[in-house]
Amino acid sequence: MRVGIIGGGAAGFFAAIAVKENYPEAKVVIIEKSRQLLSKVKVSGGGRCNLTNACDPKDLFGAYPRGGRSLKKAFHLFNNQDCVKWFESRGVPLVIQDDKCIFPVSQDSQSIIDCFLNECKRLDVEIQVGLAVKSINPQGEQFELVFDKNDVVSGTFDKLIVTTGGSPQRKGLEWLESLGHKIECPVPSLFTFNMPDEAVTKLMGIVVENAMVTLPLSKLKAEGPLLITHWGMSGPAVLKLSAFGARMMSERNYDFKILVNWLNSSSNDSVIEYLNQVVEENTNKMLGNYRPQLLPDRLWQFLLIKGDLSPQKRWGELGKKGINKLLNLLTNDEYTVKGKTTFRDEFVTCGGVSLESVDMTSMQSKKCKNLYFAGEVLDIDAITGGYNLQAAWSTGFLAGKLK
Repeated sequence: MRVGIIGGGAAGFFAAIAVKENYPEAKVVIIEKSRQLLSKVKVSGGGRCNLTNACDPKDLFGAYPRGGRSLKKAFHLFNNQDCVKWFESRGVPLVIQDDKCIFPVSQDSQSIIDCFLNECKRLDVEIQVGLAVKSINPQGEQFELVFDKNDVVSGTFDKLIVTTGGSPQRKGLEWLESLGHKIECPVPSLFTFNMPDEAVTKLMGIVVENAMVTLPLSKLKAEGPLLITHWGMSGPAVLKLSAFGARMMSERNYDFKILVNWLNSSSNDSVIEYLNQVVEENTNKMLGNYRPQLLPDRLWQFLLIKGDLSPQKRWGELGKKGINKLLNLLTNDEYTVKGKTTFRDEFVTCGGVSLESVDMTSMQSKKCKNLYFAGEVLDIDAITGGYNLQAAWSTGFLAGKLK
């Protein structure tokens, strides 16, 4: 059996290894268009490779704005706990951070890359680089590959697994659409918010550890650390919201409003009760000298000025009107987003080959027998925290069964 893996990234290598372990006699070839293998793995997690997350396996689904429930079979066969065992059994010790992100102990993505290359060498997986597949020509139940220079690879393949990763443009998926697959138009996911007209950017560098960001034009909310940057806002809360609202934000040309709840409180009544207690205990203190829930000082001073509240005003002088103004500033603080900033090397897309065109219990195409998919080429994407790579491992593992 001759098996071609189109794409030398995370899902491609994992699928190739899985095929060889399931079918030791198979001839497996990884075909990569660039000269560099595993390029996104190399830059993942800032070059440290956040390869999965230590969440409870049953909570994995919730990390995927698109495709989570469809991964049920893949996660049943290979979840985050299986991932940890897989790498550690192959000589890559791992460490869990406080935020549950899992990295190699070496804190170097090269450890993961070396692991894959060593496994491929051990299993005799052939690797070809500099070959960009232009089209797939079905030949009965086999396949012939045509490359950019119209060169046809010698011989045919009995099975193909497409693991070409996310495509920023729809054009990059037309060769798969021509085989009958439905394509969900790709748009960016996991991006930061640009706020060119907002003064809050002067507070660049400030981190609020537990904020909530809401998209008023929908019911979407995300919570977690929020980072103020010189161009706007970033951090896990913003990235998560961008993932779940990716298509909606694209349709509005990245021009929309967000609301920030700096206290991440779901109850206005509890905040009012808290503020009244602050008033009672700090009547003679000036607003500028006492920060609610120890918000960063520069942020607190900024909010006071934004709300037209003098830092010299005393807490006891606020009154009901002042309390309500503070409530709105702390829990319903509005900002206008105009544009986005994406991570060029670590780009993640919403979109790809529609899951309607794939049998998600085997990863086999519903349009072409013996053609399989794995990884970000599919309309599957996740929030930050190692979940995108986990989807690559899980779908690669399932596709490698060639069922």
